[in-house]
Amino acid sequence: MDMSERKAVVELPRPEEESIADLMKQVLMRLGEDPTREGLVQTPARAGKAYRFLTSGYSMDVKRIVNGALFSVTYDEMVIVKNIEFFSLCEHHLLPFFGKVHVAYLPKDKVIGLSKIPRIVDMFARRLQVQERLTREIAETIQNVVDPKGVGVICEARHFCMMMRGVEKQHSGTVTSAMLGGFRDRKETRDEFLSLVNQDSLGR
Repeated sequence: MDMSERKAVVELPRPEEESIADLMKQVLMRLGEDPTREGLVQTPARAGKAYRFLTSGYSMDVKRIVNGALFSVTYDEMVIVKNIEFFSLCEHHLLPFFGKVHVAYLPKDKVIGLSKIPRIVDMFARRLQVQERLTREIAETIQNVVDPKGVGVICEARHFCMMMRGVEKQHSGTVTSAMLGGFRDRKETRDEFLSLVNQDSLGR
């Protein structure tokens, strides 16, 4: 099989994408558009692929993401991964919301590979979501996987359902948090987390 043949095989739409494409044709017609016109002929298929990617978190599994990347250490100070960018879809209007997540935990006897935390964020962000649930799911998953003394998650986001429609406020942001274990029980731990998150670091 030559390169062009391999590419053709890879680009064949999956059955679920074809199904979404068929539905998108109906949506376009209900909106008063002609899905057969030049600019829209491929739009249903593209939309099918886009929605499949944007909701790919449903097919992700945390065990496969972590893949054993838990390491025994003698370290009990706070570990923070800051400014994890994410994009998600609001389950109320199917419009995007986007922002950044800050994750911290207090190790008990294990740490998780640093790259695994952004992957966990993506697993939940690539689903139909509300910001409050997204924040909680990230925190609870890290608590269950790492079994630390506590987990803190802060999510800052802007929502297109507020920016493009409804109140149409372009610069409004929403902040949510989930604090478990030591982050919920100890004010000084929460304050340290907030202070470190707000520090300008890594040359930015």
